[in-house]
Amino acid sequence: MKTTLTLSIAALTLASNLAYANYELNLSTSLGSQDPIVKALEHAKQEIEERSEGELRINVFPSSQLGSDEDVVEQIRSGANIGILIDAGRLSEYQPELGILTAPYLVEDYTQYEAITGTDLYQGWVENLADNSGLRLLNYNWFQGTRQIMTQAPVETPEDLKGVRMRTINTPVWLKTIEAMGATPTSLPWSEVYSALQLGSIDAAEAQLTAADGQRLQEVVKYVGLTHHIQLMTGVATSDQWYQSLPDELRTILGEELKAAGDEASQATAEAEKAVREKMEQEGVTFTELDTEPFRERVDVVYKALGYDEYRDELVSAIDDE
Repeated sequence: MKTTLTLSIAALTLASNLAYANYELNLSTSLGSQDPIVKALEHAKQEIEERSEGELRINVFPSSQLGSDEDVVEQIRSGANIGILIDAGRLSEYQPELGILTAPYLVEDYTQYEAITGTDLYQGWVENLADNSGLRLLNYNWFQGTRQIMTQAPVETPEDLKGVRMRTINTPVWLKTIEAMGATPTSLPWSEVYSALQLGSIDAAEAQLTAADGQRLQEVVKYVGLTHHIQLMTGVATSDQWYQSLPDELRTILGEELKAAGDEASQATAEAEKAVREKMEQEGVTFTELDTEPFRERVDVVYKALGYDEYRDELVSAIDDE
């Protein structure tokens, strides 16, 4: 009943706004309203509406108010005027090569993604994605944090993860990464992770600290192992059909302001991670600096299994050339 009511309110909000702008984009994210990324989206909304003099209206819907990411993506592919904050692992269903952007230990620092997204290789994938799926990836510079493992028992090595049911995202690159690291990957919606840990239907989760704090996972896990296995960068994807309907001036405004907001959000997220760690430690969670080399060695199979080997060298070379 609550979900139905929430969706009904969202639908009414969308309908009521239609009369006030020539163009409208509804931005969806699973992150909570206090997340630095959502705050940056709200800032982008203000800048876009001001620069476009109200011709392009932006509505921000945090906490999956418009539905699950999977449902929202299907709406976008049908031409809906919706944008979603999404990782490349999910987009790999439609453009397989993009999955490498969420492959483990591809980069050492999130700022290195700028070199990757500047390559002709990446730009070609973006255009193919639009042509083949109707999804237009507007940018890819929204850093959501570094993924760590959150467990009920201490972990020192990959062997300690044997038999551990760990929640991750339901895409090949994520599932294979967690399996290679030693755990049993288990996919379920992010909103269900807290209760699943509480009830014991899963033993662990992997996530960035800011998102974990937003779900209060420190109440249901005891340890955080600092594996740093993925620097979670995301982007805003929308309907290519809707995007092509925009006048050139509005496309420019939308692109520039969302990119600026992504840079703003990324810096805020990086700074917030330090504060969140301190907060979680004060609430009783034990953090462990792990030797990541054994994990790095194990996840090389992910690149081979998904055919990413041929692209890895080129992307790493672009980083080295910066």
